[in-house]
Amino acid sequence: MNELLRALPEAQQRLLTVAPAAGESAADPMLAVLSDRRDFGSGWLFERKLDGMRVLATRDADHVRLLSRTGRAVQGGFPEIAEALAGQPSQGFTIDGEIVAFDRGRTDFARLQRRMQLTDPRRARATGVAVTYYVFDILRLDGIDLTRLPLRTRKSLLRRALDFHAPVRFTSHRNQGGQRQLDEACARGWEGLVAKRADSRYRRRRSPDWLKLKCASGQELVIGGFTEPAGARTGFGALLLGHYDNGRLVYSGKVGTGFDDATLAGLREGLDALEVSTSPFTTPVRERNIHWVEPVLVAEIAFTEWTRDGMLRHPRFLGLRPDRAAAEVVRERPHRSR
Repeated sequence: MNELLRALPEAQQRLLTVAPAAGESAADPMLAVLSDRRDFGSGWLFERKLDGMRVLATRDADHVRLLSRTGRAVQGGFPEIAEALAGQPSQGFTIDGEIVAFDRGRTDFARLQRRMQLTDPRRARATGVAVTYYVFDILRLDGIDLTRLPLRTRKSLLRRALDFHAPVRFTSHRNQGGQRQLDEACARGWEGLVAKRADSRYRRRRSPDWLKLKCASGQELVIGGFTEPAGARTGFGALLLGHYDNGRLVYSGKVGTGFDDATLAGLREGLDALEVSTSPFTTPVRERNIHWVEPVLVAEIAFTEWTRDGMLRHPRFLGLRPDRAAAEVVRERPHRSR
């Protein structure tokens, strides 16, 4: 057994088991629940919420894989991260984290988009977009499953198991959080905070043991159609968006801002290839000059609030999410349990 694991208290050593093969369930990360909770007692950790691409990384000897939430291998788009993990002293691990790109000290999802869909390492490097992998959890070490250990223990093992230097960074945390700390995070231009129970196990599903505390409204939505452009605009007028509710794609509004000319042209080309003859939405869409598309593309949308009738108010397009499965997109509602 790894010397770090041998040093654990006996009660925690009894929680250790032989890990499954690295590829089994590797793309099923633990997910946080949106929450409006602001009052926290002891027993919670608070991390910066990052606006990037969630990635689980595995290493077995010389073989390193980076996997998106949907299980897509993405190491070709982030070769410097794969190389940094291949050079780690530990030769067997599975870690969880977020890949981000920065612009003037703030995470910039639009900038990261320039690398997210690339598979050729040379093209990825040629973009000139620097990326960082912020690692916040460790699930496996030298053939041992760590997911039953408390989060605080896992983070301690993570800090000591890997050597952290650019482009791989350890995600630090605070032991206190609440409205004041969230306000401070928002003032810095952060996305928000993630509150995590310090004694929680790693569960490969969405869990209220991890809570998203957001600075602004926003979520992923499915593209089900688009309208024709008007006037001097090119590409398209607006994207028609929706989310799933009990297996039905519900229309939730349109977005026509947040696009540059290159995005308008590139998206139109992709949407034309997905065009279908009937609406994928199960609720009415009252727009003109509509083109329906197969609902497989997911977009990240910022907005101010949901209206009473379930529509987006003041939406803005941030980018596509190739790391999200359309069928899993539902409306996020704040978790209010205490």
